[in-house]
Amino acid sequence: MSKTTLKIKNKRWQRRKLRIRGTLSGTAERPRLTIFRSLKNMYAELIDDVSGCTLVAASTAEKDLKTAAPQGGNKNAAIVVGKALAAKALAKGISEIAFDRNGYRYHGRVKALADAAREAGLKF
Repeated sequence: MSKTTLKIKNKRWQRRKLRIRGTLSGTAERPRLTIFRSLKNMYAELIDDVSGCTLVAASTAEKDLKTAAPQGGNKNAAIVVGKALAAKALAKGISEIAFDRNGYRYHGRVKALADAAREAGLKF
């Protein structure tokens, strides 16, 4: 792909992200679950937008999750991150969340992470 094509794709992704964030906000009672997927890792956070702080985070870059998912950029890794994030959230007393797909399509790794978090006890 040319540099121009990549710039256009990035602008479209940024536009989708902003459109989603315009309607979605997290609170202390119902934080926003946002994800980021790179080629090598998956990252997920629960964010309270009112106070502007991250309540819980999990990623395949963490040492304990790196052993469970040695290849951090596939569906199996997304499932591990979803379960770990849900366990941490439930330990802090968070059970309901708002899901922010961060401009990504709801399929593949994004769907696997969301389904794993739901199975582990989060409601969204």
